[in-house]
Amino acid sequence: MSSFVYGSRASIRWPWRRACVGSICVLLGCSSSPAPPGEAASSAAIFREAAAATGLSFQHFTGSTGQYFLPEIMGAGVALFDYDDDGDLDVYLLQGTMLDPSKGSGQARFPPAPGQRPGNRLFRNELIPGGELRFSDVTEEAGVGFEGYGMGVAVGDYDGDGYLDLYVTNFGPNVLYRNNGDGTFSDVTRDAGLDDPRWSTSAAFVDYDRDGDLDLYFANYIDFTITNNKECFDPTGTHDYCTPTTYRSVPSRLFRNEGNGKFVDVSSAAGLGAAFGNGLGVTCADFDNDGWVDLYVANDGTANQLWRNMGDGTFEDTALMAGAAYSADGRAEAGMGVTAADFDGDGDEDLFMTHLAQETNTLYVNNGRGEFRDETDRSGLGAVSMPYTGFGSSWFDYDNDGRLDLFVANGAVTIVESLRGTPYPFRQRNLLLRGGEGGRYQDVSAQAGAALELSEVSRGAAFGDIDNDGDVDIVLTNNNGPVRLLLNEAGSARPTLGVKLRSGQGNREAIGARVALLRQGKPPVWRRAHRDGSYLSSSGIQVFFAIENETIEGIGVIWPRGGQERFDNLPPAGGVELVEGEGQAWKASF
Repeated sequence: MSSFVYGSRASIRWPWRRACVGSICVLLGCSSSPAPPGEAASSAAIFREAAAATGLSFQHFTGSTGQYFLPEIMGAGVALFDYDDDGDLDVYLLQGTMLDPSKGSGQARFPPAPGQRPGNRLFRNELIPGGELRFSDVTEEAGVGFEGYGMGVAVGDYDGDGYLDLYVTNFGPNVLYRNNGDGTFSDVTRDAGLDDPRWSTSAAFVDYDRDGDLDLYFANYIDFTITNNKECFDPTGTHDYCTPTTYRSVPSRLFRNEGNGKFVDVSSAAGLGAAFGNGLGVTCADFDNDGWVDLYVANDGTANQLWRNMGDGTFEDTALMAGAAYSADGRAEAGMGVTAADFDGDGDEDLFMTHLAQETNTLYVNNGRGEFRDETDRSGLGAVSMPYTGFGSSWFDYDNDGRLDLFVANGAVTIVESLRGTPYPFRQRNLLLRGGEGGRYQDVSAQAGAALELSEVSRGAAFGDIDNDGDVDIVLTNNNGPVRLLLNEAGSARPTLGVKLRSGQGNREAIGARVALLRQGKPPVWRRAHRDGSYLSSSGIQVFFAIENETIEGIGVIWPRGGQERFDNLPPAGGVELVEGEGQAWKASF
């Protein structure tokens, strides 16, 4: 079996070429590429900002005319996905537009940058086959430049043809783009039956009924329209954005995939109409370890929902009894972003949520039965988040030391007092929080380099190995600001094992699978293959394990339809692709 080891700092570039030996496909090849021009690596930096230097040129447009329409301050998201199946991650960015040019002065307060093209943009990663990390705008040729008020995006191969499709949520009608497999997409929203005219936010493809194909859940926010816009003011009497509780909540939607390119709305039949809130974030995981994927929804100013999958096509909201509806002091918080992972290594999925300034973010620790306790303060995550309004976030191991760290994208939604009088007074810095012993976190933002010194109005964040060097990078969107590409400078110093999954069912990427690193004499390390979570965004699905000083026995996989397999004879480091049905029978233990 051929394999390779990740190299030192950022010089290793490797495509996902598959060389199958028995049940494991080893991913081969590497080439060397220097840091992009003008972006020389610093040994002290944890992340290096490289968007402009790599051709990832995009500026978000709010379309603000001074009327304080609420959608202007909320978006937008980003997707990382390999749309052309060449082995590297491409970037899809969502754009705003003017909501009502007849209001106010009729002119945008913050005009688009010179030469900026309207609509969403798709950037192709040229790392493979070019060998250098650079991006090309291929929006027009791909046919995905929707011109509306973009919010969120979900990625998944809904038709099982091996190519990744896009579902785009908007303030206004949503769009399903089917990947044609030739570098182009087709708008099949109407044929698929997936439209919704309301204000939709985060979305996720998920096989909730375990029939092998991907269904779709998306959150709807509030009943805001241009015609019912209300005037709101801050304590000084200055015009400002309203809170979401000024408007009524609207129900979210669940669509079942019929397997023929069409979807059926099962929201009411599945029980999701029993309760709804101001939905912003969603993550899908088996929180009670019963084999069925559940849905957790972060609601803004209303109780969060934990939709427990009953296994018969229905869901029950157990958030209140499970301790995950409110904060420890019984308050409904301003839930924006959400992420789920086994941060404490006990075999179950925990929850982390971002909130408004002065509320603190929230850590919910799972007891293995889908019951949670608020351990925000004990973990050191309370005080550090008090000054900030958090949005996109994820658990990931940035330094590959085996412990999950946290990144939080911050940006205010109401005027920051210290910035009052400046053109866009919502800027805040982002947070990088390093996981340590005993589940405690340390703020290492000040040591992370210039990329974490930026003060902007951050929103969406997507996570994945963009430069193929074995660690996790971040693409970050800014409301009324530029996209940021944060390349990880720290993680490739330690060896990792990257795992991709391939299922023979319609859910080709095995979204929702649970993956265990089996270690000699130690408990398994659990990760989940997912794209959901964060805020309005879709991340890369590859799973990474830190393997320094570990004796690896194999990889265990719980596939989305419930099958369990073990794969042995792994390479010492690098990347593998595991194919469902080609492993050996295995029984997971938590």
